[in-house]
Amino acid sequence: MMKEKRSSATNSYKSWLSFKSHLTDASEHKSSERANATVSPVKSTVFSTSSRFLDDDEYERPTAEEENILRRVSGKVPWVAYTIAFVELCERFSFFGTAAVFVNYIQQPLPEGSTTGADGSGQPGALNMGQQAATGLTTFNTFWCYVTPLVGAWIGDEFLGRLKTIQLSIVFAFLGHIILIISALPSVITHPQGALGCFSVGLVIFGIGVGGFKSNISPLIAEQYKETRPYVRTLAKTGERVIIDPGQTISRIFMYFYCMINVGALVGSISMVYAERYVGFWLAFLIPTLMFGFCPLVLYVCRNKYSVTPPTGSVLGKACKLWWLALRKKWSWNPRTLVRNCRSRAFWEDTKPSKIDHRPEWMTFDDLWVDEVRRVVKACVIFLWYPLYWLTYSQMTNNLTSQAATMQLHGAPNDIILNLNPLALIIFIPIMDHLVYPGLRRMGIKFTPLKRIYTGFILASLSMVAATVTQHYIYKTSPCGDHPSACKEPAPINVWVQAVPYILVAISEILASITGYEYAYTKAPKNMKSLVQSLFLFMNAISSAIQQGLTALSTDPLLVWNYGFVAILAFIGGNLFYISHRNLDKEEDELNNIQASCFVGDTRKKDEESQAVLDYEYDTGSYRHAGFDSETESIELGNRRVRH
Repeated sequence: MMKEKRSSATNSYKSWLSFKSHLTDASEHKSSERANATVSPVKSTVFSTSSRFLDDDEYERPTAEEENILRRVSGKVPWVAYTIAFVELCERFSFFGTAAVFVNYIQQPLPEGSTTGADGSGQPGALNMGQQAATGLTTFNTFWCYVTPLVGAWIGDEFLGRLKTIQLSIVFAFLGHIILIISALPSVITHPQGALGCFSVGLVIFGIGVGGFKSNISPLIAEQYKETRPYVRTLAKTGERVIIDPGQTISRIFMYFYCMINVGALVGSISMVYAERYVGFWLAFLIPTLMFGFCPLVLYVCRNKYSVTPPTGSVLGKACKLWWLALRKKWSWNPRTLVRNCRSRAFWEDTKPSKIDHRPEWMTFDDLWVDEVRRVVKACVIFLWYPLYWLTYSQMTNNLTSQAATMQLHGAPNDIILNLNPLALIIFIPIMDHLVYPGLRRMGIKFTPLKRIYTGFILASLSMVAATVTQHYIYKTSPCGDHPSACKEPAPINVWVQAVPYILVAISEILASITGYEYAYTKAPKNMKSLVQSLFLFMNAISSAIQQGLTALSTDPLLVWNYGFVAILAFIGGNLFYISHRNLDKEEDELNNIQASCFVGDTRKKDEESQAVLDYEYDTGSYRHAGFDSETESIELGNRRVRH
């Protein structure tokens, strides 16, 4: 892929040389001046111009009037994206299939006479550590699996590239799977202390693999779609002129990516619940491991078909230094003034390379990259509200599973009810994509990303209200009063009333979670996409840390307070989120249409083709793409490069 990009840059450079020979004498004189002013800024800096060489004549760009009146539709999703979606399906089958039995494995006792944890007519179990321990360990697992993506993204963006990082992560995940299988073998599971130690080690290693995989797989599938700017097409069937919107295409990619996640989760969870019940936990851990084996196979077969962004060196460090430089320029000890300064456009404008006479050595990027960093910071501020949303989701994986065990199951395993969530997602994602969203657009209603996220928060809050009401009636009707978990007789309430919170959470995920993936990808610079995705995922880890603090409420008779408190947090968080960021809706198109920077990053090797790209940028008027208002500014920057 790198060779192709270099070839593209070199060919464009040759084309430019041919064109340059036909310039007037005056133009040749100016070109000579610019060539004399152009030097390599820093030995390791590489700029990409592949996006600049795209022939705009190939596409009809919409006019300002057309942008307001023409319908926006999704473009065609590349076929290779579906192979990545299948890989994600297999990985999520292995993850959710394994995690689906964690609560019973930790909380419930080993059935009498069983050496596998299976109990076809009763409750499967193994370690007998109780609900609080089960909630604590499953919450730690969630926390760990969403902390490790930060490291995985850093390695993927800066060192190995996304595909190689995913392949390395698969090795760790396989090792974790194998250790979990060992913890459930009959010779181990009958010794709870040894089984717990083995299980804990498996969780840690498994989480390392999950983190490296998850932070890089979603940017990998999205970057298979190349177009970044909207264009006009006439539909062959109807003759209607429409705008092919890259934003909606990316949104569709992530919706079906999320759908495949939940297909894997649904099949994995249901099948493993019955495996634990009728055979044992060892089989519930083995089958997901075998399914996971398809991941490296598909990635290897399709490795030459994928469009892969190469690693770019230390870009995160430059972004942090840029932010610190901007903050120092606008610092005030008055908090109100500081917030106002940070929100002003000048906060970033004054740190652009073209505005600084004496640039620090690390400032090897162009003005447009500053705009991209500004955009991604706005996105990351939005992500800070997500921990309050994920609190509602985390209730499904522990407390709601335990709640189901206190209700009338009518022969269904208590941990199978959880699968209402992925089932609802599989049903509602196509409905939202083909009916709801297009219908709103035809009605002229702009259901922007921020409005979708806000609606998701509110639905998540309502789901916890439903769980609170259910728990109240369990306490009211249980033969054991407000201690139903210790009661052999269930409360006379059908377990399927849990469908309400599970389905509401599912719809909220379509609005808040999928939109978050989309927002993280579209707002990130090309050389920071894995990192920004990992920051979005990291909000799950923060939520898990908060949930760990609420573990004291995850026991009878305090569960009503647990669900009610989470509902209040999600409701308040959603409203504060929208109040704080509602003005960003007006900037949505502007942020999405920021011209991509030619700055790629730093590498250890610089060659003549990289220099050719730089010469091309400065000698052809591409100074405008680099954020300069005139050729003079471009030449002045070249002179400053000589001085520095």
